[in-house]
Amino acid sequence: MNLNSVAAILIAISGHTLAGDVVTYQANNQDYQGYWSKVSDDAPLVLLVHDWDGLTEYEEQRAEMLNKMGYNVFAVDLFGKGVRPTKLEDKRQHTGELYKNRDKLRTLMEAGVQQAQTLGGNTENMVVMGYCFGGAATLESARAGMPAKGFVTFHGGLKTPEGQSYANTKAPILVLHGTADKAIPMSQFAQLAVELEANQVRHEMVTYSGAPHAFTVFGSKNYRQDADEKSWQAFDEFLNNHTQ
Repeated sequence: MNLNSVAAILIAISGHTLAGDVVTYQANNQDYQGYWSKVSDDAPLVLLVHDWDGLTEYEEQRAEMLNKMGYNVFAVDLFGKGVRPTKLEDKRQHTGELYKNRDKLRTLMEAGVQQAQTLGGNTENMVVMGYCFGGAATLESARAGMPAKGFVTFHGGLKTPEGQSYANTKAPILVLHGTADKAIPMSQFAQLAVELEANQVRHEMVTYSGAPHAFTVFGSKNYRQDADEKSWQAFDEFLNNHTQ
């Protein structure tokens, strides 16, 4: 797809009810609530992972944008049904619990893949992507050896936990990052490049000048339209190159 601008797609999807469905599923004997947005039976699948706000309208809008580009989307839920934190301390609590329990994080990501497959998503033709915390979860799945066509992180956590590596990563990685990100410093960006190269993982890593953390979040003080549109175009190209 020749993408003119993120704004153009947002205008195209504004003013109508989003086409996806809220889906309740189970993992670890707990209810989770994802978002399934389908365009066709044979479309490639994007597994979308939310930021530390939980799965909100933002991810649903991004899913709709991907639908317009020809992709089925399942937005996973990593916090639990009804858990959509708004206070800073609550966001830190929910993400912190999963950062400390990487086995649970991997289990929840796998549960999202299984649910997408149950709904008809083609998990053999799938790219995993995430924002902020979701980017860290995406890289966790890459290190776990999840069988995907690729992994993409937008302003996500980049640090590799102690004892982990990219030795089992089976697909290319695209990292989209702002050089003005104070939450995820460029030292982590550089270290990740070293690790990916050492493990012979195909990768592209792009930085955007002046872009702070969460530069893709519409309407926020950190939103940077230029970086958002350029990173989305890079993502579009990555999807075209790595899905069928």
